[in-house]
Amino acid sequence: MSDAHPNLIVDSPAAGTVWLVTEAMCAQSVAADPDFAALCALHDFAGQAGRLVLRTGTAGPEAWYGLGRTAGSVMSLRALAERLPAGDWQISGDVPWPASGVALAFALGGYTFDRYKALKARPGPRLVVGEAAGPALRIAEACALARTLINTPASDMGPADLERAACTLAEAHGAELSVVVGEDLLTAGYPAVHAVGRAATPARAPRMIEIQWGDPTAPVVALVGKGVTFDTGGLDLKPSAGMRWMKKDMGGAAHALALGQLIMGAGIPVRLVILVAAVENAVSGDAMRPGDVLHTRKGLTIEVGNTDAEGRLILADALTRADELKPALTLDFATLTGAARVALGPDVPPFFTDDEVLAADLAAAALVTGDPIWRLPLWDAYDEALDSDIADLKNDSDGWAQAGAITAALFLRRFAPGGSWAHFDIFAWRPRKLPGRALGGEAQALRASFAMICKRYGVPK
Repeated sequence: MSDAHPNLIVDSPAAGTVWLVTEAMCAQSVAADPDFAALCALHDFAGQAGRLVLRTGTAGPEAWYGLGRTAGSVMSLRALAERLPAGDWQISGDVPWPASGVALAFALGGYTFDRYKALKARPGPRLVVGEAAGPALRIAEACALARTLINTPASDMGPADLERAACTLAEAHGAELSVVVGEDLLTAGYPAVHAVGRAATPARAPRMIEIQWGDPTAPVVALVGKGVTFDTGGLDLKPSAGMRWMKKDMGGAAHALALGQLIMGAGIPVRLVILVAAVENAVSGDAMRPGDVLHTRKGLTIEVGNTDAEGRLILADALTRADELKPALTLDFATLTGAARVALGPDVPPFFTDDEVLAADLAAAALVTGDPIWRLPLWDAYDEALDSDIADLKNDSDGWAQAGAITAALFLRRFAPGGSWAHFDIFAWRPRKLPGRALGGEAQALRASFAMICKRYGVPK
């Protein structure tokens, strides 16, 4: 059905049968079918969530997949893509979710990243989803794009590589692409982006990437992504444990590109702008220093209290550029703070907005899509923790405020465009492997954001 998701197929005459059962449904079947009862007793199966039992029936292979006490979220079917043996399968019986949701969950669960393995992953199970899964397939492909960009090591995903990914996306949809690189950032008005990225080698020079697409008279939707392709911490060097997974620090840029792919692919009637500040926060004699004062595109000055709080510096310039385009809606994505993980853990990214309607729309979309997000406040009382004695503000808030994710969002609010704005502090990473959820890059808030945009602006028929 798709090169990106070969585990989804339209039809198969030899497909095995999968039954989805809650614990109550399993108990009913056990009472009615002695053979099934014996199978369940042999494997201690009672419809527990994520458990699977198999048998070969007269009509071919059969599988029962447990949903637990209640059906819950369709995303529980991500594990089915890993639990089932290789072969073609079709879900039968009562399915508590739409076919598109089932297809999406199975596609997400079947994602693999084996670019650097000599021994590629063996073919896995394929699920018959019919022709109605097209929209779900586009979402799965966008999630795979984000995850693959994040999973790619910095040796193959520097600022220039991120630019190439943006170029590929723009060419695929007939969009306009413009890029400002290296010293040209200073004359083009992106001094903070330049300051963060100037310590990298010329081949990994910082750049500002901009994509524009759609009717120039339509409402402007701006997507802003933090593209730190590797973060050493700068002169405030990270310890080795903290640096280990910093290839993922461009996860915000990956999400902005992936969401842009969805919007363009669906033909949403907006003027789309994607802004990616792509840098490597490296260490060299030309690296920015603690105590430096940086200029920004907006004209505000920033005292650098910590060179490892670099993401908000490049976003300051990118958000200011978004404001110049008068967006009706701006969403920014950034792997910004460890404090967000302390607050909500790796699975639930916080979002911040002063717009109550947007907050409600995002929360509703998260519930519908099974894409968890949680609103944290832009707490005005903490804003003064960003005050600097020698500049307009500083990038490391005073310790008394403590709430690092909130103060980082308050910093960005100083540069946020007019109109509706939301900031997502994503982790973009799964720190442990679970069935259907591979360790590594993860798409977060992407499906919820797309659903909100579709509802707000409509999808052409």
